[in-house]
Amino acid sequence: MANSPVTHRVRFAIMLGPLALASCIAGGEQQRVEAPQQRSAAPRVAARPAYQPPMTPNQCFAELKAADVRFSPLADRSEDGGCRTIDTIKLLDFGTPTTNLGAMTCPLAKNFAAWARYAVIPAAQVYLGEKVVKIETMGSYSCRNIYGGRSGRLSQHAFANAVDVSAFVLADGRRISVEKNWNGSAKERAFLEALHTSACRRFGTVLGPEYNAAHYNHFHFDMSGNGYCR
Repeated sequence: MANSPVTHRVRFAIMLGPLALASCIAGGEQQRVEAPQQRSAAPRVAARPAYQPPMTPNQCFAELKAADVRFSPLADRSEDGGCRTIDTIKLLDFGTPTTNLGAMTCPLAKNFAAWARYAVIPAAQVYLGEKVVKIETMGSYSCRNIYGGRSGRLSQHAFANAVDVSAFVLADGRRISVEKNWNGSAKERAFLEALHTSACRRFGTVLGPEYNAAHYNHFHFDMSGNGYCR
């Protein structure tokens, strides 16, 4: 006898059950690692990230401490050309060793730590059946213009308000990189696309390999914009 529509819905709900994830650091707001959307030729624009009211540096520091994130405040600094690090911190420990992190604005650091804890770790278990033991980045602060841009505008990296993520090392020794695995196996691709989708709900701007050639090997996250996700 053919399955009823109700039976199909029950089976689908069971399949999605393991993908429900914990809340983000700041507010107890429910977050899910969702099955990635099917790719299309046109860049997609995701829903805007959840609204985050402005906060003082001290308020942000308090939220990090409440979330058991270890960090060190950094001295304010300005450089020629307009680059600056104001009210920035260095992340020391948020549960997953991460390479190349320098100065970061506190909101960027707070969202990055939440993304690592509540998206990266669960997604690796769901899609790859392994624990992530290291996140590799290309850094945060860098006094430079936007790559590939014609306006000559400073990058958000020039304000310590951006971070570039390149790869994830698993407990079994595998290294899942944006460069090699964005078009890898179905599970690898699903893992990376899930992280991209989750980031779009936390950061103001998220850019990946389908945005332009400059991002073929990393995800760019920054706190500017209002849900620009490609």
